[in-house]
This record gives sequence, C-alpha cells and structure tokens, in this order.
Amino acid sequence: MVNLPLVHLVRNKKKQIMENSTILNVPDTTVSASYAYGWQQMKKYFLPLFLVTLIAAIADSLISSGNKVEFDNSPEAVIIKIIAAVYWLLLLPVIKYGADLLFLRGARNEEIEIKVMFEGFKKNYLNIVLAHLLTAALIGIGIIMLIIPGIIVACRLAFVPYLVMDKGLEPIAAVEKSWAMTKGHGWTIFGMALLAILIAIAGLICFIVGILFSIQWISTAFASFYHAVDLEHATGDL
Repeated sequence: MVNLPLVHLVRNKKKQIMENSTILNVPDTTVSASYAYGWQQMKKYFLPLFLVTLIAAIADSLISSGNKVEFDNSPEAVIIKIIAAVYWLLLLPVIKYGADLLFLRGARNEEIEIKVMFEGFKKNYLNIVLAHLLTAALIGIGIIMLIIPGIIVACRLAFVPYLVMDKGLEPIAAVEKSWAMTKGHGWTIFGMALLAILIAIAGLICFIVGILFSIQWISTAFASFYHAVDLEHATGDL
C-alpha cells in the first residue's frame, strides 16, 4: 500500500529542487551570474523594463542627432551644438539615472513605475547633474592619460548612478563609495562590459530592433551586479 503523504512529500521536494535549479533568488558577483540573473529578471518584468529601455534609447538618440550636425560658423549649427550640450548636461542625466534606478528595482523584485524616470527633475536634481558631470570629467581625464586609466576609472565608478538614486548620496560621496564598493570587482565589471559589446553586436545582427532587447538585458545585468555587491557589503557590515 502506497503512503500518500510520503508520495506528496517526495513530489513537493522534487518540484522545489526543480524550481531552485531554474530560479535564482539572489544574484552573485560574477559575470555569468549577473547576466543569468539579469536575464531572469528581464523576462519577469519584460514589458515595464522594455518601456524604460525605449524611453532611454529615445533620450540618447536626441543627443546623437545633435552631435551629427557638422560644426561650422553658421548660427544654426552653433545654436544646435549649444542646445545639445545643455541637454547632455541638464536633462539626459536625469532620465538615464532614473532608468538605472528602475532596472535596479527590477533586479530587486520591486515595483517599477515609469514616472520614477522623471522624478529627478523634482528632487535630487542637483546631485544627479553634478554626479554625472564629475564622473564624466574623471573618466575624461583618465582617457587623456593614455586611455587605460580612463577604462579603470569608468569601471570603478560604475555604481555612481545607483548610489545617487538608491542611497541618495551626494556626488563626491557617491564617487568615493563606488570606488570602495568596486574594489576587487574591477575585472568583473570590465568583463561585463566586454560581454555587453558582444551582446549589443548580436542584437544588431539579429534585426536592428534587437539592440533594444540587448540594452535591456545588459542594463538589468549591471543592476543585478550592483545589487549583489550591495548585499555583499550589507552582510559584511553586520
């Protein structure tokens, strides 16, 4: 005679093992784990994160259009360049930082509200703009110093947008905190960036619109990596 409670117990245990083998509950601080967790969360919150990606892509395309204008002495070209510079400095960072926060919320299984992308215009605006300017300046100085230092700085400051939006840190504090949090993770961030290039190329090859899906996956993966390192530091502080 079959023991039915025992059968159900075995089936439930088997189901739990199968679920755990396919669902990652906590991200890890490796390239493969970050992209695997990012893929999982991207599928889970596909539509809202796709809309975030689309809005951010449109915002980026506006600055790209301005940069394509040939610079000459005509008043029109000068005005367009000035508008593009103002847009890059004062408007674009708010949308991009807001998008990063929403990707982070997706990684954390939190509610994703599109309006959050634009809340930086009402609060935390100055910190966003100054953090964007400070990060760009530091990376630019590093690039001038034979490129490699610029790559190192870019990797070590990868967490600045998250820290400004997630922790509410001021620009200098965000830079210092990002530098501390990414200690020992520089090569991982560099590896994630290299893989991101390959994923982006694959997205372009697979149809032009595929680049949007690639960007969505890459953004979720980087947010997942920050989430993993943040959890790691939070555990270490206990």
